[in-house]
Amino acid sequence: MGKMFDDNVNSTVARELLACEFAANKTPTLEVPFCRSRFDSWSCWPDTPAGHTANHSCPGFVVGFDKNRFAYHKCEEDGTWFVHPESNHTWANYTLCINKDDYTFRETITLIYNIGYSVSLVALLVSLFIFIYFKSLRCARITIHMNLFAAFAINNFLWLLWYNCVLNSIEIIENNPWWCILLHVLLYFFLISTYAWMLCEGLYLHTVLVSAFVSESRLVRYMLLLGWGIPTKTIIIYSLTRYFYGTTVSDTQQCWMDEGSFTRILQIPVAITIILNAVFLINILRVLLVKLKRGTATGAGSGASRASLQALRATMLLVPLLGLNYLIIPFRPETNHPWEYAYEVVSAITASMQGLCVAILFCFFNGEVITQMKRRWATVTFRPRESSCTATTTTGQISQFVRSNYGANAEKV
Repeated sequence: MGKMFDDNVNSTVARELLACEFAANKTPTLEVPFCRSRFDSWSCWPDTPAGHTANHSCPGFVVGFDKNRFAYHKCEEDGTWFVHPESNHTWANYTLCINKDDYTFRETITLIYNIGYSVSLVALLVSLFIFIYFKSLRCARITIHMNLFAAFAINNFLWLLWYNCVLNSIEIIENNPWWCILLHVLLYFFLISTYAWMLCEGLYLHTVLVSAFVSESRLVRYMLLLGWGIPTKTIIIYSLTRYFYGTTVSDTQQCWMDEGSFTRILQIPVAITIILNAVFLINILRVLLVKLKRGTATGAGSGASRASLQALRATMLLVPLLGLNYLIIPFRPETNHPWEYAYEVVSAITASMQGLCVAILFCFFNGEVITQMKRRWATVTFRPRESSCTATTTTGQISQFVRSNYGANAEKV
């Protein structure tokens, strides 16, 4: 589904700019020719005497850069910063900052996210089309599935926009246009919606299994209020609180990318939904085990065996649906930790491919969907004209046989 709160990109740019301006005002002016201090969107270069080269630690917030390395900026003899001959712009040498192996790996991770979200988006859209096209599939359970799929699909699409339109543009991050803040708000609205509808899935299965008599139409109405109500209230509180009470630049600028303290408002409902789904799953397993024991006590050995397989299958399907896979990777290893790369790969695959997993398990492998698809395929491949022609030909042959053997009047009988 995406990284929940992992926008660790350019969160210190504004602070670097303020620090650079402050240092420039405090530093006394050099008497010899020098290059004036400047901020190049990544680093603050101090006043440097002409003919010297300034060095600065590489910015750690740039993906692929090693903060333990150094960048260089040359001050020419005439007191101007070096201008690159190809771009004709002032240029600092950051090429030594790149850890090529790490940079290649980060690009691979980004590619995994883009591919995973794209594949999941296509699978979810196909699933929604199937559920909408076959009206015979309409029921309370499928309605909940459709809302979950819609939340996943929109969230995946917004993640693709975020990765390709915002994170790849330093200018957008610096200018902080209104639409990138709106994209941030919508992104997390639908992200929380996926967790809320996961909760609805768990609550629905739990209610149907535990309660013998329940009005499904009323239950669906409650699910709609819960599935879209939780993210709506959460995102309103989050947006208003951050907009009116944000005091630092990182809280109000940079497309709201910095995690900050306000993200706890988003984390609380997500944590609650995961915990509740874990409780529902445990209780569902308990109820299933009780029913299996009752079946064994009544002597239904084979039936108990089939029920065991069904319970196991349901449990395996519930795990990816209810979002419990996020509980196995809650902690990110530190930088350069031996498990860091493994964590990044597993996190990227599980987050971006969850929509595909849900679509496969609850649509493409759904017995009702398969039956409807087979019926539709049989209808499409059936050729009534050929059948009609064959029937007409056969009837004509029979009539000719009757006339030749029994006379013309026999056909009237």
